[in-house]
Amino acid sequence: MAYKAKIRVTLRPSILDVQGKAVQHALENLGYSSVESARIGKYIEVTINEDESAEAERIGGEICRKLLANPVMEDYSVELEKIK
Repeated sequence: MAYKAKIRVTLRPSILDVQGKAVQHALENLGYSSVESARIGKYIEVTINEDESAEAERIGGEICRKLLANPVMEDYSVELEKIK
């Protein structure tokens, strides 16, 4: 059995998002004055071959903590989807 782990990594709300500010400013310049804010993050898909969803979720969280996210500055979420 395999699971697709859909991982989202975002800066913590207390961290200034310089890229997000640049996007917000550019959108305002394009006339989108109703855009109040923009935040930039990462989206990663990982296929995990495990029989149990709990083990796939554990592995997804572990790879986030060890490689994909900086725990000091970033938050992450892992969503599993069963695949054939």
